[in-house]
Amino acid sequence: MEMRQIRYFQCVAQELSFTKASQRLHIAQPPLSRQIRQLEEELGVQLFERLGRSIRLTDAGKFFFDKTMQLSARLDGVVVATRRIAESGKKWFGIGFVPSIMYGFGPTLFRKMRASGVQAEIGLSEMTTVEQLKALRAGQIDIGFGRIALDAPDIDGLTLLQEPLVLAVPAQHALAGRRDASLDDIADLSYVLYPAKPRPSYADHVIGLFEQRDHRVSVAFEANEMQTAIGLVAAGLGVTLVPSTVMRMQRDDVVFIPLNEPEFTSPIVMSWLKDSASPILREVVALAKQTAKEAP
Repeated sequence: MEMRQIRYFQCVAQELSFTKASQRLHIAQPPLSRQIRQLEEELGVQLFERLGRSIRLTDAGKFFFDKTMQLSARLDGVVVATRRIAESGKKWFGIGFVPSIMYGFGPTLFRKMRASGVQAEIGLSEMTTVEQLKALRAGQIDIGFGRIALDAPDIDGLTLLQEPLVLAVPAQHALAGRRDASLDDIADLSYVLYPAKPRPSYADHVIGLFEQRDHRVSVAFEANEMQTAIGLVAAGLGVTLVPSTVMRMQRDDVVFIPLNEPEFTSPIVMSWLKDSASPILREVVALAKQTAKEAP
């Protein structure tokens, strides 16, 4: 599949006419029709319904049009940012992060980076810790902030913080009025774990905490996002464990209960390639250490 074919498809979908699309694209109609047929064959779906001389998008075509337009917009943004970096002479510095650090540590670090005048165009990418490993090796990011340590010979890592975990329960739950809870209180509950994939992940960290105390987690549901997991909790479909900074989330339908279990914590782990000689990386690592040291 080529970008040219996708661009041709988008034009035909907007015009709903091969004739008008060929005029707009400045190509003859037969090769345009051939490119669309090849695209449909590669996808294995019909994108257009041919109705005499008129055409319309199939349901699959509507979906493909919507998603490819989103991708095109993102690609256009990448092109603009690339040109801006080239014109400004700034380097690009990519940061991968798990969503749960955005309730405390993450925003504080990013403010410090802006205030310190880091001489780079900062790119932020939400991704799991496992995805961060792949992105570091591919050069897509320069540093990652996750919830599990990356055990890889080419990766350096540092645990910045150990955040206490809290139990998230529906507002009507029997434990909702408690000031804290112990392992005995929570061991037999049904849990919503996240992320479901890729693994290993924060979900395995939570499972491991229970297994270290000879308990097995009863899994009611698995979700890919923390927000989804909390939504399932609000619906009464289970409970979940989240880092304590998530308590800053204001919800009427979920109650967060501190745990009286000191070992139930979740680390914030910073990871980067061992052979990186980037001065910007050194600056960001120092700022991250400072942010962790000042964290409440």
